[in-house]
Amino acid sequence: GEDPERYKPLPGGDSKRSAIKQVASGRFGVTSEYLVNADDLQIKMAQGAKPGEGGQLPGNKVYPWIAKVRHSTPGVGLISPPPHHDIYSIEDLAQLIHDLKNSNKDARIHVKLVAEVGVGTVAAGVSKAHADVVLISGHDGGTGASPLTSLKHAGAPWELGLAETQQTLLLNGLRDRIVVQTDGQMKTGRDVIIAALLGAEEFGFATAPLVVSGCIMMRVCHLDTCPVGVATQNPELRKRFTGKPEFVQTFFEYIATEVREWLARLGYQSLDEIIGRAELLDTKAAVHHWKASGLDLAPILEVPNISENAPRRNTTVQDHGLEKALDNTLIELSRAALENKEPVRIQLQIQNRNRTVGTMLGSEITKRW
Repeated sequence: GEDPERYKPLPGGDSKRSAIKQVASGRFGVTSEYLVNADDLQIKMAQGAKPGEGGQLPGNKVYPWIAKVRHSTPGVGLISPPPHHDIYSIEDLAQLIHDLKNSNKDARIHVKLVAEVGVGTVAAGVSKAHADVVLISGHDGGTGASPLTSLKHAGAPWELGLAETQQTLLLNGLRDRIVVQTDGQMKTGRDVIIAALLGAEEFGFATAPLVVSGCIMMRVCHLDTCPVGVATQNPELRKRFTGKPEFVQTFFEYIATEVREWLARLGYQSLDEIIGRAELLDTKAAVHHWKASGLDLAPILEVPNISENAPRRNTTVQDHGLEKALDNTLIELSRAALENKEPVRIQLQIQNRNRTVGTMLGSEITKRW
């Protein structure tokens, strides 16, 4: 959920709203207004810090303003189940992707997965389900409020999941259809370069910008006692927050500078040129330490035997089939209602190939009124 007040543009034209909105298993606060005020909609199938566990917000942290945006009761804990209870097959996921695209036709639809063995197969299914972006999240993700049993020895590094995803998409001729994004404790331009070489086009930073903004990693996010006012709802503690947007902006400028320096050392002019070029990577000498005997990292750097001209990154746009939607007819027939609030009565046949009906019309109503 998000406070609707954040949707209103600021005097200078800036916006406080979140560009990326998540749709998690609990669906708390997911309304039509929430969905239309986004540039990207992300279906969170799992989270790097606690893969397969869902989530829980303790009742003492459900303040009235939190309960309002999540349409729940103050003081009552909120539990998000491990699975989405309407997704038990790739067809179910495809339907949710289609529904979300209908709810905001201008937004990209993401599916967030966690790096683990077999994630490449799931990513291929996500591509076939017409998602615009697949996110491979690493086990180092920074949810400081997770239980210790979730933070330690759970999930896998993003490098493993990203490499498998890239290889699987290439082997199945699906790489050009979807954008691959990765995250999980990225901190430097070198991390960005390695991720790009393994196949990623977009890169998520969270913990590093958080630290730049003032987080001192006290690891008390779950106690509501954050001493620097970052992870707390306590008004007195929040007064201690000293972060500024300029801090994060400067951090990313340095990241971009380092990326350019690495590109120059490799002999390339743009990041697009190195996406999926895993042959440019090699393992460090430390891998040959006696403790690593028998460890074979070659599969991570494997480049599938495909055509030289086969795309290694996203080059096309997914066809969501919105131009065939019945809602286009409904919107045209509802112009009087949409523009002048006049009553409209429509009688049309609905067939089983009309996968989603009324959502695009509802989206138009939400945007206007």
